[in-house]
Amino acid sequence: MSETMTAVEITAPGGPEVLRPCTRPRPTPRPGEVLIRLAYAGVNRPDALQRAGQYAPPPTASDLPGLEGAGEIVALGEGVSEWALGDQVCALLPGGGYAEYVATPAAHCLPVPKGVDMAQAACLPETYFTVWSNVFLRGGLKAGERFLVHGGTSGIGTTAIQLAHVMGARVFTTAGSDAKCKVCKDLGAEQAINYHDADFVERLKAEGGADLILDMVGGEYLPRNVRALANDGRLVQIAFLQGPKVTLNFAQVMMRRLTITGSTLRPQSDLAKAQIAQDLRAKVWPLLEAGRLGPVMDSTYSLAQASEAHAHMESSRHIGKIVLKVA
Repeated sequence: MSETMTAVEITAPGGPEVLRPCTRPRPTPRPGEVLIRLAYAGVNRPDALQRAGQYAPPPTASDLPGLEGAGEIVALGEGVSEWALGDQVCALLPGGGYAEYVATPAAHCLPVPKGVDMAQAACLPETYFTVWSNVFLRGGLKAGERFLVHGGTSGIGTTAIQLAHVMGARVFTTAGSDAKCKVCKDLGAEQAINYHDADFVERLKAEGGADLILDMVGGEYLPRNVRALANDGRLVQIAFLQGPKVTLNFAQVMMRRLTITGSTLRPQSDLAKAQIAQDLRAKVWPLLEAGRLGPVMDSTYSLAQASEAHAHMESSRHIGKIVLKVA
């Protein structure tokens, strides 16, 4: 292995154009970590927030963007026994995914599911860790409940629709066009609401209200989400594309016994992420291997085209996941 690698770095806070190829030292795995030669890296909204200077990486993480990828284990840190050299894995990364090599905790790796190629595998960790932990662990979604996820054709949305549907929930979603709504229904949504034409609040109230809402929009969606919830409903917030500050009447929360919660994945402890990985391997990976779930792929760019990939993601024209071909 070379002592250096090609990567894409953030040259300054700004738009997609600040992403530039560079040469960096190849990382060395620390105790408990593995070194992965990446084949593909996933592109996610937090990468764009980091690029814009709005989402600083943890102090011990790489300054390079990239929170998920798939490839081959080429070195083992001290104490790693659950993986071997040559194993093909997909992994949740602390950062550093826009590069030929990345180090990550061994416990945050999962085997590439049978029947899933490397490009598809690179799409799994960030969205599946996020959806599983927020919809099922934090949100407590159960079979038969009414579940609303906003942004149904995003990576999070396509994953949440499929997982909630296969777990027996009634799935509702919002999307920005009739074509996107059709994709959502094909994935298992009972209703897909074009937010340009219809009010999701009225649609959900007509069904008795949502038992659980997963939202990444924020802003003016927050009070609307509260109105769309059933009594004893739960709102889980995972991002704020329209901003985190809003005026909200909490009397509704009290009178109707609502729960408002949320989380971000990256700052959680290594142990918490390892526990999510164990859950996914036991409960979700068999569903992937059986073909009952699968990543929805939008487009592939080369590593050197990371800026174009970001521009495409921020246009919101994509349906599903965008990946970078690294090797």
